[in-house]
Amino acid sequence: MDGTKRSNITIGAAVHIVEKQHQKTGKLTEGVVKTLLTKSPNHPHGIKVRLESGEVGRVKEVL
Repeated sequence: MDGTKRSNITIGAAVHIVEKQHQKTGKLTEGVVKTLLTKSPNHPHGIKVRLESGEVGRVKEVL
């Protein structure tokens, strides 16, 4: 599922994110959403979230 729409992402959902330091390489990190950080209903680069592991990044794919 697409990570650019806030309505697709729920707390507790498994997602792939790209962290700020990995944006150039596109390295994805898998985790579970703890909090949604982007307030707008959609974002062209992905909704920013914090994972339960503490990492912050933009959602590229909802699993």
